Amino acid sequence: MAPSARAGAARSERRPRREPPPKRSRRRSDLASRILVAIPLAIATIIFIGLGGLPFQLFMIAAGLICMHECYRLLGAWRPVPVIGFAALAAMVFAARSGGQGGVLTAAVAAVPVTVVVVMARDQPRPTVSVGGTLLGIYWVAFAFGHVELLRELRHGNSVLIDVLVGTFVGDTAAYAGGRLFGRRQLAPRISPGKTVEGLACGMLGSVMAVFIAGLYQTWLTQGDALLLGVAVAVMAPLGDLFESLVKRDAGVKDSGTLFGAHGGALDRLDAALFTVVVGYYIWHGIVH
Repeated sequence: MAPSARAGAARSERRPRREPPPKRSRRRSDLASRILVAIPLAIATIIFIGLGGLPFQLFMIAAGLICMHECYRLLGAWRPVPVIGFAALAAMVFAARSGGQGGVLTAAVAAVPVTVVVVMARDQPRPTVSVGGTLLGIYWVAFAFGHVELLRELRHGNSVLIDVLVGTFVGDTAAYAGGRLFGRRQLAPRISPGKTVEGLACGMLGSVMAVFIAGLYQTWLTQGDALLLGVAVAVMAPLGDLFESLVKRDAGVKDSGTLFGAHGGALDRLDAALFTVVVGYYIWHGIVH
């Protein structure tokens, strides 16, 4: 072999093998599976929103109890009293239809002394932490599900509720896809290292556009009101997502549950909606009144 050929062969042997670029198929399949998980949930939700009344209330209570159960599992070290949270959630959902805002507020306020009395009767260590954990589940999860029913009962509330949920989940999907495609700068590395500023921007834009476009097909919803709702969803959805991430990081777990397999639990899928439905109710209540 000629010297030049031997040198070339040696260089080729010494040259490190280039690793193939990361495959995008996994990212695409992950995004597709997230959407496939969301579709049947969205269909069921829309059906029950259309039904309203007792079927919708029972559907909300069932979904809320799952979320509440996952919440109290996350807060297990705080030793909450789940039965109080479960009862408060059911009371808020039923009170929202019969007593409106006042009924939900009454149930929320009544939960405080009930929690204190029960925790004191149990005579357990760190009672104040137990009270705090129990009330966190009530004011985070139960309060939100009570406001879902409140929003449903307003004029055009069923459609606005769908708009808010569509804006929430479109924004979540856009944030996930945008972060995968363009994410460079971490948004909150100490809370949720996977979230990026670019993903946040894509998610907020997706939320605003989804609600605004939905409003174009609803003659009773002005473009200004649709834009206001869209902006509110765009702001509150990532806050709800980050709040759940904060609780999970404090608990030392990746997902709130395993209901949806690799996609986590019900609380993982509804964390943003727990914030957006509340702000959506107060904005729409102010508009129609």
